[in-house]
Amino acid sequence: MNDTVKELLLSKASEDFDWSEISPTIFGAVFESTLNPETRRKGGMHYTSIENIHKVIDPLFLDDLKEELEEIKQTTVIKTKNKRLIEFQEKIANLKFLDPACGSGNFLTETYLSLRKLENEVIYELTGGQIGLGDENFSPIKVSIGQFYGIEINDFAVTVAKTALWIAESQMMKETENILHITLDFLPLKSYTNITEGNALRIDWNDVIPNGELNYIMGNPPFVGARLMNESQKEDINNIFKGTKGAGNLDYVSCWYRKTTDYIDNTKIEVAFVSTNSITQGEQVAILWKDILEKGVNINFAYRTFRWDSEASLKAHVHCVIIGFSFLKRSEKYLYENDKVKRVTNINPYLIDAPNVYILGQKKPICNKAKMDFGSMPNDGGYLSDYDDEKKEMILLQYPEAEKMFKPFIGATEFLHNKRRWCLWLKDISPTEIKNVNPVYEAVQNVQKMRANSNREATRKLAEFSTLFGEIRQPSTNYLVIPRHSSENRRYIPIGYIDANTICGDANLLIPSAELYDFGILTSNVHNSWIRAIAGRIKSDYRYSASVVYNTFPWCNPTEEQKKKIEKTAQAILDARALYPNSSLADLYDELTMPRELRKAHQENDKAVMEAYGFNWKKMIESDCVAELMKMYENILKKI
Repeated sequence: MNDTVKELLLSKASEDFDWSEISPTIFGAVFESTLNPETRRKGGMHYTSIENIHKVIDPLFLDDLKEELEEIKQTTVIKTKNKRLIEFQEKIANLKFLDPACGSGNFLTETYLSLRKLENEVIYELTGGQIGLGDENFSPIKVSIGQFYGIEINDFAVTVAKTALWIAESQMMKETENILHITLDFLPLKSYTNITEGNALRIDWNDVIPNGELNYIMGNPPFVGARLMNESQKEDINNIFKGTKGAGNLDYVSCWYRKTTDYIDNTKIEVAFVSTNSITQGEQVAILWKDILEKGVNINFAYRTFRWDSEASLKAHVHCVIIGFSFLKRSEKYLYENDKVKRVTNINPYLIDAPNVYILGQKKPICNKAKMDFGSMPNDGGYLSDYDDEKKEMILLQYPEAEKMFKPFIGATEFLHNKRRWCLWLKDISPTEIKNVNPVYEAVQNVQKMRANSNREATRKLAEFSTLFGEIRQPSTNYLVIPRHSSENRRYIPIGYIDANTICGDANLLIPSAELYDFGILTSNVHNSWIRAIAGRIKSDYRYSASVVYNTFPWCNPTEEQKKKIEKTAQAILDARALYPNSSLADLYDELTMPRELRKAHQENDKAVMEAYGFNWKKMIESDCVAELMKMYENILKKI
């Protein structure tokens, strides 16, 4: 951004234009629209609607301030009321705020506007809306943009943030003038220097504002996934989490939580950040939160997962949480979900009203259940595992003896969408038979070349066994399949039985010889609730994990009667599916198209499973169910 453009923004567009009816926070959308999608994605930039800003600042401090002012306004003794109003004005004028990834300043600007509106209420109450008197130097305004601090890495965004605050200051001055019917002097933004340009993770925040002077931190730090970070961002992670095992699996936003924790230690500063919901799911929870909470931090309020929409024309949909935390322990804690709020006793790092637990991946099930494993991994470049009907038939037309070399193959896509796929399964095929079928022999040659040229030593070693899949875990019995990735839009992750003759790929997980009872439990809403709370995500889709989800899942101890009932309801689910043989599992489990018979079968199974757990299916909501499962998890671990 050159000096000419800066002058245009600061002088021409700001001084000579009537901004009285324009929201200063529009700059966030304007700034975002100047960035191409790739730049925005790499920087993790998501700019924020007014509604979503208030989801952060209202429970953090604004609700309490509004409530306090309303209580003061009810004071009947005028002298006492005015004294309290003046004290309240002094209080809000001395609050200081920091957004350590402020972007175009929307959080700072909207917070300033909100405080000034409160101050204008105070002014109106004190003056009764009468014409203001006093000398020309008199100013009733005490709240200033000087109370607001930001850190931002993008120089253009820094300029935009300063400009937005200047315009907000001008607008609110006009509102005060309208209350008092006087003209006030306006000190422009040009002298405002509280927005610091730089990498917030590499500068000392005490150089921006000493932590002893600060009251609140808020914002939406960059959303960049652990596998999407550039080298500079990875370096930030390594510096912030030096010595922390598993830090390479953390999303970039985690750095702000950790650095903030260190900055606010031994202070009364309260914080609220917007984050991708991944930091409250899967393996990231223990890596990030265990150390933070054990230092004495408390989660005081939280919004459970919701969709956060940018104001830009190319909307970026990300699934977010809001977490309010501090070293202070609030007497009242609140969980927000689906436009409802619930007062709770504790908010753990999964954003559940339950004790602080950390679900750590286990090598085997914590309950006495069958092992879950990956399907077989081809590691073949597609030369063994990727044959459709046409490719298979072309080979069989010339080499009918190759029929026994093909077996049905299912990855997650084939399993969920009823797609036919074949693989060359040469496990028990003799070398002579392979050499006599030229296309099969060529496929093996290609596998050998692909593996030999790999950058991975383990793959290069597999070149010696090029007739076989890279890793073979095919059961000799029928097995239960769970796709490793599944849409968040499904209430139930589709799982099902597959015969032993079908080769299962490693896009699925499998349980050999799983009982009908096992299917009933794993397809139930109890288990799916656990998945939604514990599993990691790919974007917003569920990422099922044997170690983190299945192995940690607390199974119930049913009576024989309860077990038989679950077997019966589980079979009813399979029977309901069978009524629609031409429909894929993806179609059957679409919430809009799920057949009535299947939905009812699942509901009956849910009731049977909840009864076996001792849960009241008529009253218990999902978060309560997960809270009880977490308690069971803790108790089981104590006995292991």
